[in-house]
Amino acid sequence: MERCLEDYECLPCDVADPGQVRRLFDTLHERYRHLDVLVNNAALAGGAPFGSEAEGEEWAPIIATNLTGTWSCCRAAGPLLRENRGRIINLSSILGLRGAADQLAYSASKHGVIGLTRCLARALGPRGITVNAICPGWVDTQMAMDRLANLGMSPAQAVSLTPTGRFSEASEVAALVGFLASEEAGNITGQALSIDGGALA
Repeated sequence: MERCLEDYECLPCDVADPGQVRRLFDTLHERYRHLDVLVNNAALAGGAPFGSEAEGEEWAPIIATNLTGTWSCCRAAGPLLRENRGRIINLSSILGLRGAADQLAYSASKHGVIGLTRCLARALGPRGITVNAICPGWVDTQMAMDRLANLGMSPAQAVSLTPTGRFSEASEVAALVGFLASEEAGNITGQALSIDGGALA
């Protein structure tokens, strides 16, 4: 919230709290009457061995934020999205396309986001609303650096697994969001688009 651009108003919301989600979208409805684009980007990361105490502790909050929070926002936004123009863009992950033995909750939540995206594409398609998911690999963000430290990996080790030999930039992910929100992407829906430097190739 502290990094908001001057020209934009930021309304804080914990997407894992249904009451906060409801109040947020009530406020948006009162002020703007409709929405053009919803981008679900809130997420928690985590990872622990299967069956460990830590793995059990992180399951509920990660699922609540990454999957249930995405669903809650989509559900609240649905009536406000413009007919024949609305866009929903959900941030998943390449771990929504493959498994990770030590990141069960995170990977399961991101698989769920892709499944939710495909279901909503069918549900909202008749209204001319598109729903897509973006699946980033490693992106050069503080969250990624913290996650690498937790995994005991260096950035160089992570980059070595990527054919392009580098992390994605946040601006590249934002550009893909911008394209999916554009009129040119009006017939693209139900897709899970990777931006991972070829990691899943």
